[in-house]
Amino acid sequence: MKILDSHTHREPSRMWGAVIVLALLELTSGGDALCLIHLPATSNVAENSPPATSVHAFSVNLSVSLSPLMPGFPLVVNPTPFTEAFRVNRLSGTDFEVVTTGKEQLDFETGPKIFDLQIYVKDDAHVTDLQVLTVQVTDVNEPPQFQGNLAQGLNLYVVERTNPGFIYQVEAFDPEDTSQNIPLSYFLTSPSRNFRMSANGTLFSTTELDFEAGHKSFYLLVGVRDSRNLEASTVLQVTIVNINDEIPHFTSPRREYSIPEEVRPGTIVANITAEDPDDEGLPGHLLYSIPATSSYFVIDQLTGTIQVAHRLDRDTGELRQNPIISLEVLVRDRPSGGQENRIQITITVEDINDNPATCRKLTFSIMLAERAANGTLLLDLNKFCFDDDSEAPNNKFNFTTPSGVGSSSRFSQHPPGSGRIVLIGDLNYENPSNLAAGNKYSVIIQVQDAAPPHYKKIIYICILTSPENEFPLIFDRPSYKFDVSETRPAGTRVGWVRAMDRDLPQRTVVYSIASGGASHWYPNIFWINPKTGELRLVTKVDHETTAIYVLTVEATNGEDTGSVTVTVNIIGENDEKPVCTPHFYFMAIPVDLRVGTNIQNFKLTCTDLDSSPRSLRYSIGSGNINSHFTFSPNAGSNVTRLLLASRFDYAGGLDKVWDYKLLVYITDDNLLSGRTKAEALVETGTVTLSVKVTPHPTSAITTAPRPRVTYQILRENIYSSSAWYVPFTITLGSLVIVGLLGSLTVLLAKAVYIYCFSITRKDKKPLRKNGDMKNAKREAIV
Repeated sequence: MKILDSHTHREPSRMWGAVIVLALLELTSGGDALCLIHLPATSNVAENSPPATSVHAFSVNLSVSLSPLMPGFPLVVNPTPFTEAFRVNRLSGTDFEVVTTGKEQLDFETGPKIFDLQIYVKDDAHVTDLQVLTVQVTDVNEPPQFQGNLAQGLNLYVVERTNPGFIYQVEAFDPEDTSQNIPLSYFLTSPSRNFRMSANGTLFSTTELDFEAGHKSFYLLVGVRDSRNLEASTVLQVTIVNINDEIPHFTSPRREYSIPEEVRPGTIVANITAEDPDDEGLPGHLLYSIPATSSYFVIDQLTGTIQVAHRLDRDTGELRQNPIISLEVLVRDRPSGGQENRIQITITVEDINDNPATCRKLTFSIMLAERAANGTLLLDLNKFCFDDDSEAPNNKFNFTTPSGVGSSSRFSQHPPGSGRIVLIGDLNYENPSNLAAGNKYSVIIQVQDAAPPHYKKIIYICILTSPENEFPLIFDRPSYKFDVSETRPAGTRVGWVRAMDRDLPQRTVVYSIASGGASHWYPNIFWINPKTGELRLVTKVDHETTAIYVLTVEATNGEDTGSVTVTVNIIGENDEKPVCTPHFYFMAIPVDLRVGTNIQNFKLTCTDLDSSPRSLRYSIGSGNINSHFTFSPNAGSNVTRLLLASRFDYAGGLDKVWDYKLLVYITDDNLLSGRTKAEALVETGTVTLSVKVTPHPTSAITTAPRPRVTYQILRENIYSSSAWYVPFTITLGSLVIVGLLGSLTVLLAKAVYIYCFSITRKDKKPLRKNGDMKNAKREAIV
């Protein structure tokens, strides 16, 4: 009613203004009767009306000329107060209506309650009309509203195992209650076992939330109700934040594993797996380790895979005594701190048959008298053969039946498989069958493992019948001479020697080196095959150390012995590096040193044990920045000098280095052509030179130039640990001096005290009586 009254009081003034404007428009238009019907008028519209809500309908009465309306008319002009909330919409023909635009929210509580809209119309003949439409905004009861992000829903985060209690304070407002005096009521639309909400909007947790045991998040529909029972709602998503409160637990069921020995490093032995309840079963977050260092196995800290780290030999070391290895596996959920768990696993290293039965000797030569009796034991192979495998049956072996052309009727194994070789036939030297066989018999027998894969080794037994000795053993030459290069490696064949005996049958000749072929470092430089007489190098030889070796080689056939002189000439090769003096040198030069000057008269003298001085070539490697230094001569001599090749330019910025460290290469390929350098042996020595460039002094005195001499004083601590008595004597003397000073201090203090005490006693004389004062002399004590 108040709004209507105020409008009633203001309506005459507005109407008169509209009449005046209309009269002016009629004068300008020539007085044609273009007018708006159903205007002026007053209409109502509800607050918060949606766009295109109809406010007021009107029509236009065309002028006498029936001129059509101009495009875009009628329209709203000069609204009071200004607003874009209304516009004119054509219905049909000359019928129109005023509707809301939705550009501005019509709010009864916060915005204007009355709008005066001037409706202006104009036709093609420029005839116009203008009327006023008064729009009143009416109040509508609105439900409560949530503000800000809460209106679209809100995410809340709660740390797991938090004590039940306060989580969040929900707030809403009632648009009708501008003074905010009427309380609102809050509630949960769906009851929850884990949450509750007070009437004032406080959200509480009612239980301790566990990320691993229950839901990871909760959706709560929160409602609010005003005094007129209008409601609104929003969604709260409560997410449980996981914390590291659970220890990982192992999921791999096995605790005992076994693996055969000698598997390759990197072989997977076990796959330890674990899960962390805090990580939702994702094993990638766990770290595995073996706390006690294992010399045989390592574990992948990310996957828990245990692999072989080193060779597993079941037959040697500690594994032969105890093949069971215990490992403690630790799993933790972060590198430091956090939760951890441990398990104990055992890995048994199983023995396999990887060592064949072998013998210390695989070749035997037996000399047997021709009158030896049947049943004579020739050889017991059990004394020479063994199997290094640690467990049966892998370490068991036996022997096959002996074989050999012409020997099966003369030799046998008794008992079978025992490895005991006995004589069972006739070895008479005069027997024609024995003579046809040469009185030499070869017995072949195999030693093999009892377990698969039945490794075998062949044993050769040579049995000779000893005849009478008639001729001496001699070599096919009176002496031997061989040449070998000093660059040949160990094992190189030097030559052969051969000794013969004209006795029949031919006896096996055994060769050996009786003397010669020794050096300061190696007692035996040469080796001779005892069967073939082939002479080989045991180690590399050096022409510069010893150029000729003279050996005495002996040959024996069991009865006779012969010897021969073998001369081995060592052919020199280029295998020594040039050696120069000094090997290291320090020089200081002035910055203005003249180009071509021999720096401090430095001279480099080089020697090469296996090359001439003319073969040496000099070059500077790293450190020669801007090529300031060179050697003269740079090749063809064993003596060269260091020259300054170009001036220093520090002022121009070309040079910035004051200390040069030159690495000099001395190569012995100067006399070689380009083609032969690629194939020949070339050696290179090195020398390090340090050159310090000294700048101009700040205050120069013009004097005659004179040579600059740089003295380098090298101080070195020459104390030796064997001179322990020096610090001991110094320490003991220091203690004695300190003791003497302390005793003198004590004696001085006593003397001062006695002197002062005696003076005090002299001053304390008894007072004289009054009668004696007459004869007393005056005494003055100073």
